[in-house]
Amino acid sequence: MPAHAGEKAQKTGVFHCAKCSEKISVKEGEKIPKCPNGHTEFDSRTQEPGNK
Repeated sequence: MPAHAGEKAQKTGVFHCAKCSEKISVKEGEKIPKCPNGHTEFDSRTQEPGNK
């Protein structure tokens, strides 16, 4: 399920931009920022490194 900048992250993880594949690390409950290139849609999320 895609996520968008401005939404609150439902889980901690690394969000992958749908347009340019930049990665943004966001903690649960924080607002998802735009990617460094200004895009607002993220198509996948992977777990934060070190979290199990």
